[in-house]
Amino acid sequence: MQLTVFLGAPGSGKGTQAKKLTQHDHFIHLSTGDILRSAIKEGTPLGVEAKKFMDHGELVPDTTMIGLIQETLKNLAPHQHVILDGFPRTVAQAEALEAQSTTKIRSAVLFEIADDLLVERLTGRRVCKQCGQPYHVRHMRPQHEGKCDACGSEVVQRSDDTESVVKRRLEVFHSQNKGLVDFYSKKGNLKRVNANQAPEKIQNLLMELLA
Repeated sequence: MQLTVFLGAPGSGKGTQAKKLTQHDHFIHLSTGDILRSAIKEGTPLGVEAKKFMDHGELVPDTTMIGLIQETLKNLAPHQHVILDGFPRTVAQAEALEAQSTTKIRSAVLFEIADDLLVERLTGRRVCKQCGQPYHVRHMRPQHEGKCDACGSEVVQRSDDTESVVKRRLEVFHSQNKGLVDFYSKKGNLKRVNANQAPEKIQNLLMELLA
């Protein structure tokens, strides 16, 4: 089984690209949120443990998250290529992953894009309150202002997409991500992708990098 980590700031498109890769049979996209929700829903021992921390508003410990990732990987076919999205977030988490024989990272892909473009992307995002359909004030407006094309409900800006919150999120990301970039660079398995390109071009680049 091959494991790849996607690194990138909020709005860089790494989640979107990971989901597109799953259109090819051998790619699996695993996000931290998906893993946690699945384990909690199924009531696994690690899921129950994680829920205790989440119910108290605390971060799930690294050891528990890595255990959940290993538990998830056991149920996947050996020929599959797994994309980890949202983990690791710190060098300590990356080191803990590498310490486990079943979670060795083959490559880390860094989605690079300027902060000012990310601020434009994120502050311009809108979403339907009812069905979650995404929109953008510049690139993908609804046909009727403020109304979802799919269900007619109100289209709003998420509270974490305001400019002040976005800039703070980017500050936090950069402070954490520098260590991860250095970590994977030293291991010789960091790959860089210009994320300010057409989505189709980025997808083709990823297919070449991860072949």
